[in-house]
Amino acid sequence: MVNGGQMPFNEPGADEMLKKVLENGKFSATSEKSVVATAEHVVVVIGTPIDEHMNPDPEVVPNAVAQLLTVLKDGQHLVLRSTVYPGVTRLVEEVVKKSNKKIDVSFCPERIAEGKAIDELSSLPQIVSARNEVALDRAKKLFANLTSNIVEVSPEEAELAKLFTNTWRYIKFAAANQLYTIANDFGVDFERVRQAIVHDYPRANDMPGAGFAAGPCLFKDTMQLAAFNNNNFTLGHSSMLINEGLPLYLVSRVEAKYDLSKLTVGILGMAFKAESDDTRSSLAYKLKRILKFKAGSVVCADSLVSEDHSLISETDLIDRADLIIIGAPHKRYASLKISKPCVDIWNIRGQGVLI
Repeated sequence: MVNGGQMPFNEPGADEMLKKVLENGKFSATSEKSVVATAEHVVVVIGTPIDEHMNPDPEVVPNAVAQLLTVLKDGQHLVLRSTVYPGVTRLVEEVVKKSNKKIDVSFCPERIAEGKAIDELSSLPQIVSARNEVALDRAKKLFANLTSNIVEVSPEEAELAKLFTNTWRYIKFAAANQLYTIANDFGVDFERVRQAIVHDYPRANDMPGAGFAAGPCLFKDTMQLAAFNNNNFTLGHSSMLINEGLPLYLVSRVEAKYDLSKLTVGILGMAFKAESDDTRSSLAYKLKRILKFKAGSVVCADSLVSEDHSLISETDLIDRADLIIIGAPHKRYASLKISKPCVDIWNIRGQGVLI
């Protein structure tokens, strides 16, 4: 798909950039491992995963690098780019050292957000780290192609910087969601309170609105940090309980007003965030599972998501559903004509978030 000029996922600006680099011959995609031997810089975008018990597997990245050693050559520069468990960079260095190959290793975490990747690759500072000056200098020169704003730290500092960044965002979303439930239980529209707080008040202008905090990074990295600290991370675990519990809270509030067993409930938006086609760890699917147990029936729609063949069109959903819940705040939902009761904790439709 990529070599044919077709992006396999939605990313504003990426279609044009892909066409440009294919036309000038500076880019190609392959599944052949042997091509790694031809590169000066080898960028590994495999990160540390967590299992179903929230335990990270620090061996995944070193094992992946070990499998590359048959094609890696002396003089190459190996760049770890995705989030890793603290200490994984050192494990990779040890794997390379045992191979007796002279390969420089650096860890340069990406910090872009889906939907803003093309802009943020060059507008955000690039964090670079390495164990020695030679590898660090190579990393600096590589990422200077994106920006002159380079931040130098040690590998361990870079590993924590990446985890702290995602964890901080996850905690902020949890704080907002907790404040939302407090206001909502008191019969007050949280969004009206939030707007009053942030209006011309710089110290609070970063307070997010309520909504599902999900996706492939924030929750995972918060749990990685908890595991790294011997599961002594009350703030992180509390944030997980709040964010992961929001779908159940919404259903309980709706259930108090309606007899769900007699209703068809529609979930409008199944991606994990606005204007995305990415459904990984989307809490809209958790909401769907809860509603399938509670409601008469559940229908779902998302015009951006193509991988889920159970989805119906937005028009059919609006026609069939007795009650609609906004699962992802895609901009187009703001202007959809919906005459049914609509639960919108994102306030994408501007009608408040009180349930």
